[in-house]
Amino acid sequence: MGGDPHAEPPIFFTKPADAIVIGAAPMPYPPATANLHHEMELVLAIGTGGTDIAEADALAHVWGYAAGLDMTRRDLQAEAVRAGRPWDMAKGFDASAPIGDIAPASRIGHPTAGRICLTVNGKIRQDADLAEMIWSVPAIVAALSRLVRLQPGDLIFTGTPEGVGPVVAGDTLVGEIAGVGRVETSIA
Repeated sequence: MGGDPHAEPPIFFTKPADAIVIGAAPMPYPPATANLHHEMELVLAIGTGGTDIAEADALAHVWGYAAGLDMTRRDLQAEAVRAGRPWDMAKGFDASAPIGDIAPASRIGHPTAGRICLTVNGKIRQDADLAEMIWSVPAIVAALSRLVRLQPGDLIFTGTPEGVGPVVAGDTLVGEIAGVGRVETSIA
């Protein structure tokens, strides 16, 4: 959500397995940052892996969907961008990916529209519709599968709507995606 699909391909980065935070568990405020930001996103769970997946076949590889937060050390990201360096430490740190329950596509289908929103301490920060996504789920799966082999269990965060912003210790974040589910965490 954001960018011009005619000008540039999607940007991909990785998060380590220990980035996942589940069950509304608190997320510790990470070290080495003074500017932690939230990014509410639709998350895909891959059920059938592969490489060079055609867009027309991509949805057959998606097992389900969840609401998730891509937490970002924005100051480290800005510094990396300025220096032309990778964003790894800005994006891929411990507990940087709170996620809600994964809803099977066999039950909810493959959402292409529906409200995606995030509140921080009960105040709306992000509020958009999945129909506004720049790249479709099939386009994202196809593009990523040309770069790496997708494996069952891989999670793909799909991008965030406008309204990203800072959070601090003590904040409570609740995100919801219509027809998909919710994610909740507090910053410890």
